[in-house]
Amino acid sequence: MTGTSPQKGATGRDVAQSVEDVAQDVAENPWVERVARLGFVMSGLVHAMIGWIALRIAFGAGGDADQGGALRSFAQLPLGGVLLWVGGLVMIALALWLGLDAWFGARRERETSDRAVHAVKSLGKAVTYGVLAATALRFAAGGSSDSGEQSASVTSTLMGMPLGRMLVALLGLVVLAIGGYHVVKGATRRFVDDLERGSHHPAVGPAVVVTGVVGYVAKGLALASVGILFGWAALRANPEQATGLDGALKALAGMPVGTILLVLTGAGLILFGVYCVFRARYADM
Repeated sequence: MTGTSPQKGATGRDVAQSVEDVAQDVAENPWVERVARLGFVMSGLVHAMIGWIALRIAFGAGGDADQGGALRSFAQLPLGGVLLWVGGLVMIALALWLGLDAWFGARRERETSDRAVHAVKSLGKAVTYGVLAATALRFAAGGSSDSGEQSASVTSTLMGMPLGRMLVALLGLVVLAIGGYHVVKGATRRFVDDLERGSHHPAVGPAVVVTGVVGYVAKGLALASVGILFGWAALRANPEQATGLDGALKALAGMPVGTILLVLTGAGLILFGVYCVFRARYADM
């Protein structure tokens, strides 16, 4: 479809239609899709680095096993700044594509309920990748970020509101539910539905399935740990208990057989990173 430019004297509806046509042209542009797919690769690199840091922590080394720690590690590599600039930009493209898909993709669904689910899922992913892109670009520009401090700050702000502890507990339940969703999606192989299996991709190979199953389950358990920490912070009325992914993984290490659990989680996150690279190739977009 070719976008049309607003004509002189056009009505507001004509202008809105013209803008929508341009947006749809962007969403259907194959080059935009190709760049957006690279956003999955950058996400995979971040997850793999978090998994690697988790393994280091399991064996006694230091580090922050979260997005901030992963991006900080990339920034310290040769040409790490270039990687972060490119990675941030391609994730912006992916966030833009997902935002457009929240509208145009949802309109292709027949049922109203399916449209709502499609829109919410696409918007949620768009926000996730947009935040990660902004964080990557902040590190590329020489800035920094501490996910644990941000989590504690958000928790402290919520607790300062009326019914604050209830809000923090609710947030913990939401994160716990998201973690559970990832576990179920991995264990039941529902993620295969996200992959393109048309005439040019007739089958999904076993490597994709294995990395997806293990990766989704590991990520889900890690997110569930974060949700539990939010719940613990609400129970104790202590915002400092909500320390994000890094705090959750380090708390895991302090449990009985925690080293084994942390090694398994770290390895699983690395495999999820590998799956994200496969997804960049096979994602149904």
